[in-house]
Amino acid sequence: MATLKDVAALAHCDVSTVSRALNNTSYVHPETKARIMAAVKELSYKPNVIARGLRRGRLNTIAVVIPKLSFSIFSEVASGIEDEARRRGFATIIVNTGNDKMVEKENLNRLRNGFVDGMIVAGTGQNTRIIRDIAVEMPVVQVIRRYDLKMSSVVVDYTNIGYQSVRFLYKQGCRKIGLINGSEKIPPYADRYRGYKQAIKELDLPEITAERDSKLRGMKYGYDCSVKLIDENMELDAILAATDAQGMGAIRALKDNGLHTPQDVRVLSMTGHRVGDMLETSLTSVELPGFEIGQKAAAMVIEAIESDDKHKPAVQHLAFSATLIERESTK
Repeated sequence: MATLKDVAALAHCDVSTVSRALNNTSYVHPETKARIMAAVKELSYKPNVIARGLRRGRLNTIAVVIPKLSFSIFSEVASGIEDEARRRGFATIIVNTGNDKMVEKENLNRLRNGFVDGMIVAGTGQNTRIIRDIAVEMPVVQVIRRYDLKMSSVVVDYTNIGYQSVRFLYKQGCRKIGLINGSEKIPPYADRYRGYKQAIKELDLPEITAERDSKLRGMKYGYDCSVKLIDENMELDAILAATDAQGMGAIRALKDNGLHTPQDVRVLSMTGHRVGDMLETSLTSVELPGFEIGQKAAAMVIEAIESDDKHKPAVQHLAFSATLIERESTK
């Protein structure tokens, strides 16, 4: 395996000159740099990234800890993070915890002792103390889920999403609006419920909610909750689901129970995913700018990593707006 000395010998210059050229730490004459790069190519030289990072004090790597990648807003967020990190010369390590607090805890402890310079975390809420400790050691940005105001975050105004979703269905003529949500220990679910409840109260409508399970929140959960709502509320005319997966389960449950969407019961998802437009009955949803959220979270954590101790950025809390896209399930 070629070394820095081999490159220097072939390029007819000092090792220190090769190092400056490869790291862009100071000026190297263009002709000399060209010889160095030609030697690097000829020898297939690969720098020791870990050793170089340790000398610099960082490895240009951020960890991304999220509860779910497939079929969720987090896949779009992760793509945005990777895009912005790559643009700024950073690598990403993505950890999918499955929303399991023990898996999250194990990976947080591994990452804090590994080769990462900062973290972006969408936590379970069960390891906040560990994340606080990590934030003392390196920059941490919360994404989608905000548990601690002492750490920066990039989220969405979920309360407004819940509120405006009820208002939209009300304008469509709905008066019996059932809610399928998730554990209110998780901020987005708690905030969406707060917005739902506020609108229901203002419009003098009955509060109709399915039993909220702390662990389940996918398609099967949406299906089961919808069946329960249908059985217990004969005049149900709308279902407000926290996620697209729940909304898909709701549409299937309505069909299996001889009801049609939207003729009998309208369905709206409060966390839109691009797949909603491709369903047999396309799903009306509140679209979150996941990619842009990821980009901003990456920019914030990298800026904190690259700042010196005297100029650390202040804690920031950013809330993006969402957009309601009407499709067949409510028309």
